[in-house]
Amino acid sequence: MNVAILNYNIGNLASVANALTYASKELPNTSIIIESNPHKLAHYDKIILPGVGAFGDAMEHLRTSGMCEAIKEFAKSGKYMLGICLGMQLLFAQSEEFGTHEGLGLMEGRIESFDRSVLSGLKIPHIGWNQCHLTEQGSASALFAGLPQAFYLYFVHSFHSRDCAHTLATCEYGYTFSAIVGCDNVFGIQPHPEKSHEVGLKILSNFLRL
Repeated sequence: MNVAILNYNIGNLASVANALTYASKELPNTSIIIESNPHKLAHYDKIILPGVGAFGDAMEHLRTSGMCEAIKEFAKSGKYMLGICLGMQLLFAQSEEFGTHEGLGLMEGRIESFDRSVLSGLKIPHIGWNQCHLTEQGSASALFAGLPQAFYLYFVHSFHSRDCAHTLATCEYGYTFSAIVGCDNVFGIQPHPEKSHEVGLKILSNFLRL
């Protein structure tokens, strides 16, 4: 199995690659490759869309590099893909981060800022360990095989999806938001599994086994 981590000049690729390499140690003949050529995506079995930074800048990189259309075509193929942190947000139709920006449109909904009026003094960005709770949809997903109904993951973000119809796990930070989403073959995770120790590695391992 060949797995591509997409390189579009945004994201901590090394830590994601190291975590995936560890998560795949019991999966023989699995190659983890950092890929920057959009024309090669169709040859991979799975892709990972990482990302840190601003939504608008990220989408501009995806468009100018040719990755945007390549990712959409990959999603149409039915093969599995996973967006991490900003990579999850890019899956959505739109974001309000520093203006209004169109996303990949692979997930219904909008990325918005935390509502400061109801955070009761909580700081933005939301940084640190927080508990995620599986929804009914999430409990039925193989992405969480071997995990309890609630588990802790590590977050670093200022924007979020508040009420995605395809939420697999929620988190509380002043109010409930979507921590992990999934629709058919497309998954997104707002926290960083590569920074979330055993639980994060288990989710990555489960993704590789889908």
